[in-house]
Amino acid sequence: MTDTPSPAKTAPLYARLWRGVPRELGFLLPLLPIVVAGLSITASVFFTGVGMIFIVVGIFIVLAALYIGRGFGMFELIRLRGAGFPAITAPKWDRVAPRAGWFGKAIAPTIDGHYWLYLLHTMIVNPIVGIATWTITIVWTSIGLGGLTYWYWGRFTSNGDRTWSFWGGTFGDLTPLSQQDRFVSDGVFLFALGVVFTLTLPFITRGLTWVHYGIARGMLSAFLSEALQQQVTGLASSRSAAVAAEGTALRRLERDIHDGPQQRLVRLQMDLAAADRQLDSDPAAARTLLEEALQQSKDALDELRALSRGFAPPILLDRGLVAALESLAVRAAVPTTIIDELPEGTELPAELERNAYFIAAEALTNAAKHAEASAATVTVSLHDGLQLVVADDGRGGAISVAGHGIAGLAERVHGLGGTLELSSPDGGPTVVTAHLPFLEA
Repeated sequence: MTDTPSPAKTAPLYARLWRGVPRELGFLLPLLPIVVAGLSITASVFFTGVGMIFIVVGIFIVLAALYIGRGFGMFELIRLRGAGFPAITAPKWDRVAPRAGWFGKAIAPTIDGHYWLYLLHTMIVNPIVGIATWTITIVWTSIGLGGLTYWYWGRFTSNGDRTWSFWGGTFGDLTPLSQQDRFVSDGVFLFALGVVFTLTLPFITRGLTWVHYGIARGMLSAFLSEALQQQVTGLASSRSAAVAAEGTALRRLERDIHDGPQQRLVRLQMDLAAADRQLDSDPAAARTLLEEALQQSKDALDELRALSRGFAPPILLDRGLVAALESLAVRAAVPTTIIDELPEGTELPAELERNAYFIAAEALTNAAKHAEASAATVTVSLHDGLQLVVADDGRGGAISVAGHGIAGLAERVHGLGGTLELSSPDGGPTVVTAHLPFLEA
């Protein structure tokens, strides 16, 4: 499926720059009061705390300064986002002492480098850079607007005894001019100057805002090592969940085989042995035992077929996920409707299809066993991966219990790096939503 570029992306670069000017001015123009407030408040609190550091209260005052710096830094990230720039990932603030007591968490900012970077940004870097960029913005905007409108407001200003014009003074011609000539000459010169400054305004606002964005990326964003560590932790958690889910599935299969087909096969063996002993002495009784053995073999075969549904059916491999779900719906104990919202021609990884099939089968089994549902729907669509929604009109009230039903589904989905959402108020309906990322080969 081919994406159609949006008009914003296909517009000329200069037009796109002009579209961003209002938001960038909204970021740049309030800079002076913001950076002055940040500098005044954080410096006052911080140096007060430093001066009282030898008594206990000084430590908490320094902590207050760190939290104030954090607040101004987060506000900077929000303003940059409002200026139309990509979001910057903020640090995870409780990473230093997530399991510590109240005192450990209270003093954790003093050993967290992010707090000190935010304080440095608020108290030193942003005031210096902010005052410079604000000054350039004000000067550039004022010259542009003032030059373009001098023809109107210039007539209301008093030129005193000046007899030379800006135009003449610029090029060394100091010939005395009349007031009217002076006004026309100045108007032409300032209008041309205003045009130049106005035409270059988008480049100035974009460049100045980029300066702040680059500094924020370097000082206010999460460290790359933290993102890698979080990714490694997530992968380890997903692997543990996958192993746990596989172990749970194997134990359940073992229990089902032990309680079902195995018991029937044992009974079948006993019936056949008894029939063999009575075959000569009591043929009628032996026939009865053989009939019971035949029934036991049929029941065992039915149970084995039911258990085999926990494995990928051939139709899944041959015709894909939707066809397999439609086949599952035909066999389901609850009347089930399959809603296919996948774009035409979508090809899904085989492993993703297999897991989606298992999740749908387990969710429908839960609906039949516990929800007392009369109808169910299974919807498949693409939303940042594969989304599978299983809904039933049962009594609701479903909860996650370790080792059973929904908990097993959650472990399987988490093992795939996805998420599982459960909505099941009392009285229904129950909706299970699985988000599965695309698996890389």
